Amino acid sequence: MLSAADVGGHGGHTIPPHVLFRSLSATATNPSLCPIDTGSKRGGAQNKLRVGNFLTFSGSPGIWGPASTNSVLLAVSEINKRGGILGREIELSMYDAGGPIEQVTQRAAEAIAYDEVDVLMGSHISAVRVALRKVTRNRVPYIYTPVYEGGERTPGVMAIGETPRAQSRPAINWLADVKKASRWYLIGSDYVWPWHSHRSVKKYIADTGGVVVGEEFVPLGEDNHEAHLGRIRAVKPDVVLISLIGTDSITFNRAFGECGLAATTLRLAGAMDETVLLGIGADNTENLFCASGYFNCVGSRANDDFRSRYRAMFGINAPPIGSVGQSNYEGLRFLEAAAERAGSLTMRPLLSAARNMVYAGARGSVTIRNGGAEMPMYLAEADGLDFKLLQTF
Repeated sequence: MLSAADVGGHGGHTIPPHVLFRSLSATATNPSLCPIDTGSKRGGAQNKLRVGNFLTFSGSPGIWGPASTNSVLLAVSEINKRGGILGREIELSMYDAGGPIEQVTQRAAEAIAYDEVDVLMGSHISAVRVALRKVTRNRVPYIYTPVYEGGERTPGVMAIGETPRAQSRPAINWLADVKKASRWYLIGSDYVWPWHSHRSVKKYIADTGGVVVGEEFVPLGEDNHEAHLGRIRAVKPDVVLISLIGTDSITFNRAFGECGLAATTLRLAGAMDETVLLGIGADNTENLFCASGYFNCVGSRANDDFRSRYRAMFGINAPPIGSVGQSNYEGLRFLEAAAERAGSLTMRPLLSAARNMVYAGARGSVTIRNGGAEMPMYLAEADGLDFKLLQTF
């Protein structure tokens, strides 16, 4: 049984991903791998609420898989203890969002058709979101949780992550004002989020009077950065803005530090969290800045309570919780609040309620206005293997 029908335990043990993880290419031909039959169909008043969570455990973003798994399990446990969402206990299944995109979209189509998931939730790269929204449109609500490029307006898709206007713009202004940065080099992974984010970033840099002295996009999975670092060294930027994902960011930032650039050149990262920082290593984090709507070190009652419950459920040696992993917890808290406001889990009233509302999670109160999330944004500087908060925007 690879479906997580009951995650309400208190033992403090992480449930192994192989027990939870599902690839529907197998379930379509092996009925023994299908979820428990609750005896009811989608939309019934008393049946369980089936949530299909698409997480990535392979490739460059796979580094966030363990913390994302723990975060969503914590949310399911807490919500089910409160009686579920509108009286419906959450039944969680996890699906692989890695590999070829056509395979991921097939898994999503089968999850809707065969597993009868009521809601799809995803923490994966934007290229997967663009493909999945074609599958979910007018069928089931789709909650997209991590940082992304903004502008998502597809009917049925609810994006709750940070966008460049809120995340990158104030950080760029701060570096220009405080660090007198004017020369920028942009490097990102070669897919949707960096492409569109860099378009916005270029405008914000120009608004400060700065100039972009170089830009490049790197294939996902690239771990040889000698040529990229050579081009950066040649143009002597004040700041390198990094939109690389997961392990690609780790290998780049390691090489950046090892070749001596960290001592002379600032770095600003948009998809950086505690998991990635650990991979980079303390010796390579000098002059490394990050902007995000969540850091583990944020001192607030909401975050203190969240971290305490996370440790209680998974232990002190659990994967470090950062912005990407934590966003999966926020996704279900957002769904819970939207459903309660709508008084329904039916598509139309749920989506209407979700466009303008306030919900509470580890980030504190988050306002959804016209479908976009508004929250406090933080600028932090790496301090060894931890972050030190510098500014709240």
